[in-house]
Amino acid sequence: MRHLTLAMVTALAFAPFAAQAQDAAAGARVFNQCRACHTIDAGGRNGVGPNLHGIVGRAAGSIEGFRYSANMQEWRAGQTWTEENLRRYIGNPKDLLPRGSMSFPGIRNEQQLNDLIAYLKTQG
Repeated sequence: MRHLTLAMVTALAFAPFAAQAQDAAAGARVFNQCRACHTIDAGGRNGVGPNLHGIVGRAAGSIEGFRYSANMQEWRAGQTWTEENLRRYIGNPKDLLPRGSMSFPGIRNEQQLNDLIAYLKTQG
């Protein structure tokens, strides 16, 4: 009984960390929310938003021919789409760029955000 109790306590202690694991396959499903405005195929077209292929590690606001908002043009100087920047922007676009043109309200669910970033990392 003592071993069972210890195992349960250990499992409960690490449960929050297990929920934070990234799942790219689940992230592909989360990305369906983004498809209304973005493509993710290599060489794909821009939509209402820029093509997101290779976004992780890419210089912010760097897609040739895409018309970025004035706020993005101001912010992008020297910025890279790191996991941290993506997490902040996708979680609440207006938090990072209050005058930006992205109308998406953001993904507040931490697990979905983790999964989406995992998926984006596999795309380019």
